[in-house]
Amino acid sequence: MEGPDLDPRSFHVPAAAPAATPVGAAPAPDPREPPSRRRRRWPWVVGALVVLSLVPLYLAASAWWTWAGVEKLELSSVTSGSATATNYLVVGTDSREGVDAGVENAGVIFGSEGERTDTIAVMRVDGDDVRLLAIPRDLWVPVDGTNRRINSAFAVGGPELLIRTVQDQLGIGIDHYLEVDFAGFLSLVDALGTVSIDVPHPAFDPKSGLSLPVAGVNELDSAQALAYVRSRTYTEIVDGVERRDPTADLGRVTRQQAFLSAVFRELGDTRNPFTLLDALDGVAANVRVDDDLGITTVLRLGLTIRGADPATATLPTTRFFTDGGADVLLLDDAAAAPLLAEFA
Repeated sequence: MEGPDLDPRSFHVPAAAPAATPVGAAPAPDPREPPSRRRRRWPWVVGALVVLSLVPLYLAASAWWTWAGVEKLELSSVTSGSATATNYLVVGTDSREGVDAGVENAGVIFGSEGERTDTIAVMRVDGDDVRLLAIPRDLWVPVDGTNRRINSAFAVGGPELLIRTVQDQLGIGIDHYLEVDFAGFLSLVDALGTVSIDVPHPAFDPKSGLSLPVAGVNELDSAQALAYVRSRTYTEIVDGVERRDPTADLGRVTRQQAFLSAVFRELGDTRNPFTLLDALDGVAANVRVDDDLGITTVLRLGLTIRGADPATATLPTTRFFTDGGADVLLLDDAAAAPLLAEFA
């Protein structure tokens, strides 16, 4: 129907709808935004992208450079390896080299001379499965043809003799060797800040300088962490009564395992890659490893143990007094057999 103002010879063309923006295309610039502002934004975007791309390269280069400075030991002729998984012989020594003489508990740390193995353990990694087997340092075994405490193998013949002793006397094939001293231990905890240890009762040890004033979670700095893992006269306060741990070195081994599990948790909770780099850098100068352990394997190991909750065990033993009156530990063959088979 024709309206009064509509020419019958004309026709109406509707205004074109705005073209749809193709999927994935950038939206058209807002004509209301000044072009100069849009131009100024691009350098910041490009700069942010460059920084984000450089951070992983910096972290990788720093990790490689740090690892290049780690002391490597020629042990490939000694290690026999495991056929079913990867076994790391983890050794903590009581070397004081590199420890600041003014550190808390210095009197305890510097209380004796010489370098001995303070901790011996086998860490078995099978895919994502991590297990720890503690070897008591007072274990009485043949060392180079003479019955001795197993930790004397390190003092007599260094890492080579210790590896051979573990392999020959316990039947555990070793793939890699990791050794850290007191200074490396302190640096690791310093990089993490603190390590959380949960205890059922307040505890102390005047010989190691340990002081855990409350039951429950205690945040341990590096000095207190060292005092915790070295405590051999660990004393709890139960209902106001002091009770000293009667298990001596075996109890200390249990606490060391609890501490390692806590460190794994702290590493797993750490999302800042620079903190992890600080941890690696902190221990690098105080760590020795076998010459076959490369940076790729180390990084893979780090990713595996971060946040891991390793199954822990201590080698079964029985108390024994030697002819000379030494208080040592003998391997409980029957109880140890299935456990050793798992780590072979």
